[in-house]
Amino acid sequence: MRELSLNVMDIAQNSISAGASLVTIDVCQSSAADRLVISIIDNGRGMSAEQVARVTDPFFTTRTTRKVGLGIPLFKMEAEMTGGGLQIHSVPGEGTTVRAEFVPSHVDFIPLGDINSTVLLLITCNTDRDFVFHHKMDEREFTLDTRELRGILGEEVELNTPDVVAWIREYLEEQTECIKGEKI
Repeated sequence: MRELSLNVMDIAQNSISAGASLVTIDVCQSSAADRLVISIIDNGRGMSAEQVARVTDPFFTTRTTRKVGLGIPLFKMEAEMTGGGLQIHSVPGEGTTVRAEFVPSHVDFIPLGDINSTVLLLITCNTDRDFVFHHKMDEREFTLDTRELRGILGEEVELNTPDVVAWIREYLEEQTECIKGEKI
């Protein structure tokens, strides 16, 4: 994939397919440590120890529509190419955490890409689920939690209505500028 945000999209879709009602996407960037850590945490059906051991094999998938599953194997490869790595923790009936660590200064580092658009697309295309997006850059951070948005908007307003989508897009852009130090 050309940008890591597309890997995040793929893994979050796996979470949705696994019945998750809540998906947390955590992006932590540290300039001093030269690290980017991306975690996708869900409360889906989880995986057995055998499935976790096999999930990084591109020829293993639980899907019946195809015989390969490249999302996690590619994410793992992209992390390892930079000197980082990937860990998966899963408990059947409780959920799964996929955590990838990257070294951004490495020549093989693939950029994060448009993570805001990825998060917006996940939210607006899966209005029956909740998402928490936490983005930290050095000492600055922000969080978007759709449960809070639903509390403010009430049940009658969907998260994919045009005004809400525009607000979420604007909020993500504004907060990203703040954590990058481009806007105070």
